[in-house]
Amino acid sequence: MTLIDRIASWAGFERRNDAADPSWSALAPNIGYCGAISARAAENLSAVAACSTVIATSLASIPALVYRRQGGNRIEAMGHPLYRITRQGVNEAMTWPDFVEHMLSSALLSGNGLAEIMRTTNGALAGFRFIPWGMVTVVQLASGRLAFDVADGRGGTRRLLPEEVLHLRDRTDGNGVGVSRLSRAADVISAVQATNGFARNFLENGGRPGGVIKSAQPLTQEQLELLRSQFHAKYSGTANAGRTLILDHGMEWTAAQISPEDAELLESRKFGVEEICRLFQVPPPLVQDYSHNTFTNSETAGRWFAMFTLAPWARKIEAEFARSVFSTGSGFELELDLSGFLRGDPTTRWNAHKIALEAGVLTANEVREIEGWNPKTEPASEQAE
Repeated sequence: MTLIDRIASWAGFERRNDAADPSWSALAPNIGYCGAISARAAENLSAVAACSTVIATSLASIPALVYRRQGGNRIEAMGHPLYRITRQGVNEAMTWPDFVEHMLSSALLSGNGLAEIMRTTNGALAGFRFIPWGMVTVVQLASGRLAFDVADGRGGTRRLLPEEVLHLRDRTDGNGVGVSRLSRAADVISAVQATNGFARNFLENGGRPGGVIKSAQPLTQEQLELLRSQFHAKYSGTANAGRTLILDHGMEWTAAQISPEDAELLESRKFGVEEICRLFQVPPPLVQDYSHNTFTNSETAGRWFAMFTLAPWARKIEAEFARSVFSTGSGFELELDLSGFLRGDPTTRWNAHKIALEAGVLTANEVREIEGWNPKTEPASEQAE
């Protein structure tokens, strides 16, 4: 350690070019990936892809609102740069919904979603640049904080400090880096992958033997080979499907009766979908598993999904924006509006509006605003009176 580094360490400062701890450098590229299956390979499992997609796209589709606190009130800050970004895009190549979907998918599958905060020369917010987690190496500075070395694809790297990035992460093990659910529940993912692999081989090999040829007389090895080659030549493949089988010398054909149900293959695959849904906290009907579905519980599942799956991730995103984008004490905040998911059916929603109107909690125009309609103006004659 140089004298400058010692002084910086004693004073509690940190330097962008602090040397990385070798243990962190070795670990970081694979953080969030388990030894059994990678995040990319896990998406070959339809339940994993469906669960991560329904969470990411659902949060990406809801309104993102920027507010400024003024006294005891909250006022929508339409002049804030983030307001423009949420509507016009985070950069020239990516819209706001695409950005949220990328960040959340990365956090769900690898444990971490990272984006660089882009600012103008005077420090104003200009946009965000999503960074795939596979391009990131995490290092620990002398101050104890994390820094992120990002590969540029040409053999070089550049270092980003915590205040220069949005870092969305799943639950950590205390080191500040998120750990993927695929890693925490590696046995579950491996078991489902093994079941799918067995099913694939089962189907590729015909699913089951078509039948068994029995002979009353013992056959020599040469006779067995001749029988096998003739049988495959005349009765195997799609071109020979349905041909009449002719046997001589007292031979008999017995059809095999092994089925996927007998091998418990179908039930194992159904259970695998439920296990992955449990891992991502997604109600099975939302990923097209209707085995236990009714009209009543499907509606309830949507509200459950909003309250217990989307709301925690929305709060994480809002808190991360408060940490890295908005300056302390500025009074600005980001809100991801989940009210659309929580409204319920139209009858219930409008009955709630009716109660609010009768109790004087809301006005007619406030109800119209909640529903996304313009205020209702009074006729000119009434205004004159």
